[in-house]
Amino acid sequence: MEPLAYRMRPKTIDDIIGQTHLVGENGIIRRMVQAKRLSSMILYGPPGIGKTSIATAIAGSTATKFRQLNAVTDSKKDLQLIAEEAKMSGQVILLLDEIHRLDKGKQDFLLPHLENGRIILIGATTSNPYHAINPAIRSRAQIFELKPLNDDEIKIALTRAINDEENGLGNYDINIDDDALNHFVQASSGDIRSSLNALELAVLSSNKKTIHITLQDAKDCLQRATFQFDKDGDMHYDIMSAFQKSIRGSDVDAALHYLARLIAGGDLVSITRRLLVISYEDIGLASPSAGMRTLAAIEAAERLGFPEARIPLSQAVIELCLSPKSNSGISAIDAALSDVKAGKIGAIPKHLKDSHYQGAKSLGHGVGYLYPHNYENGFVKQQYLPDTLKHKQYYNPKTNSKSEQQFKQIYENLHKKS
Repeated sequence: MEPLAYRMRPKTIDDIIGQTHLVGENGIIRRMVQAKRLSSMILYGPPGIGKTSIATAIAGSTATKFRQLNAVTDSKKDLQLIAEEAKMSGQVILLLDEIHRLDKGKQDFLLPHLENGRIILIGATTSNPYHAINPAIRSRAQIFELKPLNDDEIKIALTRAINDEENGLGNYDINIDDDALNHFVQASSGDIRSSLNALELAVLSSNKKTIHITLQDAKDCLQRATFQFDKDGDMHYDIMSAFQKSIRGSDVDAALHYLARLIAGGDLVSITRRLLVISYEDIGLASPSAGMRTLAAIEAAERLGFPEARIPLSQAVIELCLSPKSNSGISAIDAALSDVKAGKIGAIPKHLKDSHYQGAKSLGHGVGYLYPHNYENGFVKQQYLPDTLKHKQYYNPKTNSKSEQQFKQIYENLHKKS
């Protein structure tokens, strides 16, 4: 018998749970189905949230022939057979799993069939198609992002499976405790497939006529929350982005949440590198010593390793969150780099050029240079920037911290003198 998650796949667009932004009343996929104007599409998102279900539902709602292949394990010959079938029948919906791993030979074969509309391609992937899928395929398909199901939607799916006598578990006498049902919902982290598989295991592993599923039974069948983490995947970069933005936004609780997800993924290298970047990019001159303290926490974490590394890492995150913020340093160097890359460089003033060689003086190199240490307070007025940039200001101090207020005052005083 097929797994419960397979048997419960929706037959039509109306059976789909969740993804209302795509298949709800005004969803674009529903409108395509109702108008019978299907186009190729790429569905992407985490595992178990309905990519295959949407494909099968589209086929069921439009009475179109449906075939399913894997971009890696199935061959070009398999694609040829589907192309021949499409030529005979007029149109075939092809669900191509792991489309981000489609090789060039298979891609080149598919393209003309997508162009003439005989094959409606529905590509499924967990990777961001803008990063992972060849532009030739991408340009011929609509791209739709699927979202993890929320708790209410998972509960609807589980309840439907428990009561469905034809495809679900409705022929079993099942009594499930509320906390057990909630565990199946919450521990799945939006993955409807894993929650259905765990429910089925709880039912089939019982030898009793009346099946009573307790919280412990649910925990035994779904022992830990589904956690999506791939150091090279799209989710990893999303977590890293949310981590830095939470620290930048001074939200301690959100930053600790994303830190916990990174720790659960065991990615110490990415955590430490990003923390060091944050200490200089987002805290910067508002708290110059934060970088040194962050580095000390990183060195402690690297020496300790997990699980103890979580302790110095969490302290560094909390400090960075609650520190004053300034991006004046990165803004200043980026502004200077922008000018350099645009060719705005100008000639180095002659008095700043190297004079440590015979003949330099005859060229005027180093002539007229004023040695600041020979002057009061180690400062003397003279031009350092090229003539074309001599009035340029790259550093724009912030005023939200005592340290940078001091830098601002010094900077302005020096500019008055010069």
